[in-house]
Amino acid sequence: MNSFIIGILQQSLVFSIAVMGIYISYKILKFADLSADGSFTLGASVSAILIIKGVDPFISLGISMLAGALAGIITGLLNVKLKIQDILSSILVMVGLYSINLRVMGKANLPLFNHDSIFTDKNTLLVVFVIASLCGIFFTLFFKTKLGYLLKGIGDNENMITSLGINTGSIKIFALSLSNAFIALSGGVLAQYQGFSDINMGTGTMIMGLASIVIGYSIFSRISISNSSIFCIIGTLLYRTSIALSLKVGFNPSDLKLISSIIVVIVLSAGNGRELLMNRKKHSLGREKFSSSSNLREVGSKNA
Repeated sequence: MNSFIIGILQQSLVFSIAVMGIYISYKILKFADLSADGSFTLGASVSAILIIKGVDPFISLGISMLAGALAGIITGLLNVKLKIQDILSSILVMVGLYSINLRVMGKANLPLFNHDSIFTDKNTLLVVFVIASLCGIFFTLFFKTKLGYLLKGIGDNENMITSLGINTGSIKIFALSLSNAFIALSGGVLAQYQGFSDINMGTGTMIMGLASIVIGYSIFSRISISNSSIFCIIGTLLYRTSIALSLKVGFNPSDLKLISSIIVVIVLSAGNGRELLMNRKKHSLGREKFSSSSNLREVGSKNA
């Protein structure tokens, strides 16, 4: 049981790094970046091939981040400079990354069991905790900077930021590069954690990220964006726990993607239902106030 819980914690911390990246593009920038699946695999592929070639595992993670950032820049350029819609530009990059990842690895699967990793002779949980914590600290501090506030402003009202004479296109490209750098880092850490890199390991990353964000946001919806790394981590933990419990009760591992989709549907439906209920309450309160004020006016007119 202890190993089961520790395994969930380790995987949750690894995936939470990718969730932070998806949060930047999806929640803050309002950009549907579907290239997350390809960037995740890209990070794993680059890290794996560099380790096999004798590069230090930690340095390989840094280069993985650069590769992910480059993928994000390409997505941003397609959207900002070539005026291709966000979904279409991210799909184009995602499709292209599949071939690039195959070219990087040379084959569909690269084992790393005979090579050193960042976890060699170290406590695995401690290593992933430190990496996720550093990412969370950077994430929190970044959105307290001027650039971070500008990024939030672009997501909320891009026209207003443009009217101030600020180049929003460059900031969007930077945000997408930062987002994909986080996602690629997560992929690189996962490849070293599980001991191999696979061409399909990034499939469903976007769905996983959305589910984790929605779960975390529904619980900590009143937390400011500057502290959002907390509910990214906790949302990922709850999501990975639900997946692990599904496997433990007897579901087939091949059904994981279906389970993920069902979890997202349930969480989104619950969130929409709660918003609808709150809107109905506000509407009913407004009607009550209106009717009470109308009654007071009628009483006043009769007394007059």
